[in-house]
Amino acid sequence: METSLFDYELPASAIAQTPVTPRDASRLLIDGNTIEHKLVRDLPSLLHPGDLVVLNNTRVMQARLNLYKATGGAVEVLVLKEKSEGLWEALVRPSRKVASGTFLYDVSHDPVIQVMGEGSENTRIIRPIDGTIREVMETCGKIPLPPYITTDLEDSERYQTVFAKHETSVAAPTAGLHLTQSVLDAVRLAGANVVSVELSVGLGTFRPIDASTVSDHFMHEESYQINPETWAKLLQAERVIAIGTTVVRALEAAAITEDLTGKTNLFIKPEFEFKIVQGLLTNFHLPRSSLLVMIEAFIGPRWRDLYSIALSEGYRFLSFGDAMFLQRDAV
Repeated sequence: METSLFDYELPASAIAQTPVTPRDASRLLIDGNTIEHKLVRDLPSLLHPGDLVVLNNTRVMQARLNLYKATGGAVEVLVLKEKSEGLWEALVRPSRKVASGTFLYDVSHDPVIQVMGEGSENTRIIRPIDGTIREVMETCGKIPLPPYITTDLEDSERYQTVFAKHETSVAAPTAGLHLTQSVLDAVRLAGANVVSVELSVGLGTFRPIDASTVSDHFMHEESYQINPETWAKLLQAERVIAIGTTVVRALEAAAITEDLTGKTNLFIKPEFEFKIVQGLLTNFHLPRSSLLVMIEAFIGPRWRDLYSIALSEGYRFLSFGDAMFLQRDAV
């Protein structure tokens, strides 16, 4: 399948630069025999007793470090994931100008990390000088917003979900950004249950597919955890509604491997046989992204019509944008 099939024209004016206030005032395009336009706060009206709504409760790390070499040259470090005790994988820019063994300093000219050897996929290995990398992130780090967001975020908590717990991700599970506690309370009042899983979102989730064919795309690996009690509820639910593509990946990976905790590089493509998820709340995604490929696997090529409608109706796209509610058997 050609990657070009997942391209579409996304004007810069359609890319949301700031989140909507309140969160649940984001627009919601509802797929079906008749297309509906509602708000995310209307999600409970789409649910039924026996439904199970699944959240990804990961929290975004303060993973972007703006540091300096001894010479004063600026170096940006994006902390990705822990490789072994005390050693982490990171993106370092400009990497070619940072030799192995280089010490990097904070604004007070104190050394905070040392850049070691090469990691995987053009990454580097880093270690803290004192303490831990998490302590370095706490004192020196910032929330890493996607590169297409060029407006400063006044409140970094707006790039966290209201139910975020453990800091394990470098990007937010963006569909969850729309939800408020009042929406979740209304979901329960509608007779649906709410549970959480954790999938650590990596940068690869949002990277466009560079290969000319989808099958040649190398999928990134992400860690996930699902509580056994949660899994039992999933198997008993009338309908499983995933809040975001990261939840889909975690649930379907566990269904395939039968492992509730692990790492997955599952690439969900057309003809994938879904075992768990029947409904999906998701944002509008980048052209040529693996997330668009997943959407086609979920509802077929009609995503193109939905995206065209969304663009013509002025929906906001990407991380701070609006959302869609999709069901595999809607049409």
